[in-house]
Amino acid sequence: MLRVISYLLQAITAVALLCAFGIRAKIHTHENVEAAAPAPAFAGFRTAAMRWIDDDWDWGWGWSMPVRDEESIHKTWTVAAVSGSRVIEVDNVSGSIEVIGGDGNEVRMDVDKTLRAESDSALDRARKEVTLDISQDPGVLKIYVKDPTRCDGPGCWSFGHEPYFVEMNFRLVVPRNSDLTLKSVNGRGIRVRDVTGRFSLRNVNGAIVMDDVSGSGTAHTVNGRVEAKFRQSPRENCDFGSVNGAIDLYFPSNLSADFEFHTFSGSVSSDFPFAARPMNASEEHHGAVTIYRSNRLNGGRVGAGGPVIRAETLNGAIRVAESHDHE
Repeated sequence: MLRVISYLLQAITAVALLCAFGIRAKIHTHENVEAAAPAPAFAGFRTAAMRWIDDDWDWGWGWSMPVRDEESIHKTWTVAAVSGSRVIEVDNVSGSIEVIGGDGNEVRMDVDKTLRAESDSALDRARKEVTLDISQDPGVLKIYVKDPTRCDGPGCWSFGHEPYFVEMNFRLVVPRNSDLTLKSVNGRGIRVRDVTGRFSLRNVNGAIVMDDVSGSGTAHTVNGRVEAKFRQSPRENCDFGSVNGAIDLYFPSNLSADFEFHTFSGSVSSDFPFAARPMNASEEHHGAVTIYRSNRLNGGRVGAGGPVIRAETLNGAIRVAESHDHE
């Protein structure tokens, strides 16, 4: 069943890329001709196809809409810890989220908001319909992007056509020991640096990158890589996952943990020796790195064991390395 799913995902990717490149070529050929608005069904498929293209090419939603506007949003809050903890939540739709740990109780937010639309009236609609909903309770700050194009829930696919597209790119400086809940659907990814609290990170189209962290939690995306570099070994269980993307995990040399690996199309490599070898796996040695190849790996114990660290990907490799290799 997993093999069928893998082939299906690869086929969808190939078709989407061909459509995207075809559309791009057509626009270059007729760039001086004003095209009529596409039919809703085709526009929705075009949107889905373009999302497979690297966002660095700036081929995201709304790339062909002629009316454009930009604005910046800057806000600051004081979020004191309650019973030793505080929670910062950001729920985005289209755009990136970057969070950096700092000192004190202050949360500083900067948002670059880009609006694209098919007409001036559609741009006015975008300003009214896509907004920030911010709420604060003791020890909790929630930032939610209200967008009528939202499609929440697992397995949700939205192919409807809207006459506008709004992207919000968040940058936040938060107290270093904050617990983070970050979500996005499309954008340049989620990035977290220098935090020590728990984390729950979810993305759909984009990478998740964590640097210099020492908390524990979950980080899952669908199309993109997951990378986490730990300053200190996790004290509680962690779960990392991707469907189409590699998982790279970096830990201090004194790591003690129990690992569970699951991969279908890819290998698992480790700088750390496992106390128990995975079953039904071939083993290759490349210098100090040992590579295990198998469709499913049970995992193993590093050091004296400890919290369970789970890594699962359908199409991609899994790497467990010492932190100094990532510098």
